[in-house]
Amino acid sequence: MKIDGGCFCGHVTYEAEVDPDAVFICHCTDCQIHSGTAYGVVVGILDEEFHLLSGTLKTFEKLADSGTVRALTFCPDCGTRIHAKTVGEGSSFFGLRVGTVRQRRELIPKAQFWCRSAQDWVADLSSIPKFEKQSTLG
Repeated sequence: MKIDGGCFCGHVTYEAEVDPDAVFICHCTDCQIHSGTAYGVVVGILDEEFHLLSGTLKTFEKLADSGTVRALTFCPDCGTRIHAKTVGEGSSFFGLRVGTVRQRRELIPKAQFWCRSAQDWVADLSSIPKFEKQSTLG
């Protein structure tokens, strides 16, 4: 599936070819912290299938919960996380952040990982009231 996307401010844009069956939710504590929410959603992609169209990416390396070093890429202007890649293993695979993909509605997660770190409340979001737009509560 051909996709395109970019960062929040528009500095970084890209296009890529992805497998819509390779979309995953990650509940690791690293994803919780650097996404600023309960989990990250990624689509697996290979280097040769990702093409940066504009901008530059800043890279930060972090030792992950798995014990591997991960290179996390960001927009240097707005800080939007674009993807992460394992360092030093010769792998060309990385996880592209689904939130940065314009066609994200079509990329439905197929599995969840690092569930031992998942927040208990994410198991049943249907029990939380829903509003079409922002609402003030009580």
